[in-house]
Amino acid sequence: MDTTLEPLVAPHPNLTREETERYSRHLIIPEFGLDAQKRLKNAKVLVIGAGGLGSPALLYLAAAGVGTLGIVDDDVVDLSNLQRQVLHGVANVGQSKAASAEESIARLNPLVRVERHELRLDNTNALEIFAGYDLIVDGTDNFATRYLVSDAAEILGKPYVWGSILRFDGQVSVFWTKHGPSYRDLYPEAPPPGAVPSCAEGGVLGVLCAQIGSVMVNEAVKLITGIGDTLLGRVLIFNALEMTWREIKVRRDPSAQPVTELTDYEAFCGIVPVDNVNLPSVTATELEELLRQRESGVRDFDLIDVRETGEHQIVSIRGSRLVPKNQILTGEQTLDLNRETYVHCKVGGRSADVVRFLRANGHRHAYNVEGGIIEWVRQVEPDKPVY
Repeated sequence: MDTTLEPLVAPHPNLTREETERYSRHLIIPEFGLDAQKRLKNAKVLVIGAGGLGSPALLYLAAAGVGTLGIVDDDVVDLSNLQRQVLHGVANVGQSKAASAEESIARLNPLVRVERHELRLDNTNALEIFAGYDLIVDGTDNFATRYLVSDAAEILGKPYVWGSILRFDGQVSVFWTKHGPSYRDLYPEAPPPGAVPSCAEGGVLGVLCAQIGSVMVNEAVKLITGIGDTLLGRVLIFNALEMTWREIKVRRDPSAQPVTELTDYEAFCGIVPVDNVNLPSVTATELEELLRQRESGVRDFDLIDVRETGEHQIVSIRGSRLVPKNQILTGEQTLDLNRETYVHCKVGGRSADVVRFLRANGHRHAYNVEGGIIEWVRQVEPDKPVY
C-alpha cells in the first residue's frame, strides 16, 4: 500500500510577515518549506474531544499554524482532568471544555480560527459537522463514537487520524477508505460492553496523552502537506512501561460493503438503554442510616464495592468490602445469596449491572447504591476526595 499521498489541502496564497516569523523553523526545513506551511494555513481540522488526546492535538495543531480548528466537546472541565488534559487549568474547572480550549489556543496562537461545537456527536449531526472540514482527528474514548466517526468519514470520503489510550498503552493510525482501511477493518466487531474500561474506570498515565497526541498531530500535518509516509494501513502501538513502539499492518477487507448511511452506534456496540426505575436501590443518605444501624448491631448486611483496587484506595465507604465487578460476573467471586447486600461503584452504573446479575441468579436481597461513591461524598462525607 502506498502511504505517500498527495497533499490534502491546497496552499494559501501567502503568509504574512508575522506568520513567516512565527513559523520560520518550519520554513527552513528543506522537505517542508513555504508551500507546506501555506497548506497548513489553508487547512480546516476537526478535533473530536478536548480531553486527554485532544489537549496535545489542539495545542500542537495550533502551534503548527493550522488555519481553522473545530472542537467537538459537550463536557465541562473537572479537577480530575488536570492530570493529563493540559489545555485546561484550575481556573477553568466547571467551564465548557470547548471554551477553555479556545482560550488556550488564543493565548498560544491568535492567528488560528476556532469553531466550537458544544454538543454530543451523534448520527444526526456528524455528517453536517464533518462536511466543513478537510481532516478529522478522533480523540474519543468510547467505541460507539469511534464507529460513528469511521462511518461518517467514509461516507464523506474524508481521512481521519485515530488515537486511543488506556493505562500505559496507546495506539495511533490513519484511516481513509479512498486509499486504504477504515476503523472497521481494524475492529470489525465492537468488544462486549464493559470488556474494555474507560480511562475514568481504568486510569491513564497522564504523559501518555502527550506521546500519542503528538503522533496524531504528526500524521495530520503529513496528510495536510503531503510530506512523508503516513500511518495509513499501519497501527502504531506504544507501551510506556517498556518504552517500546511496534507496528501492525491492517488492510481493507475486500468483502466489506461500502458504508452509505449512519446507524444506531450504541446498539451496534451492544449498549442498550437501561431502565433503573424498578431496580431495588437506596440513596447515599439511606445507606448512611443503614450503616449506623449495622454499627449499633440493629442490622446485619454486606456492603460490596465493585470498583477496581486503585479506585478503592483513593476513596472508600467505611465498612465496605472490595469485590471488583468482573470477579462477580465471571463467577471468580461469589456472594452469599441469603445475605442482605448493598452494592456500590463510582456513579452507580457498574453496581447496577451487578445487582441485576445477582437478582437474575437468585439473590433476592441485593440493592444498588444510587450515584455510587460520588453521591456518597457529595451528601455524606464531603471532605473525602473524588476522582
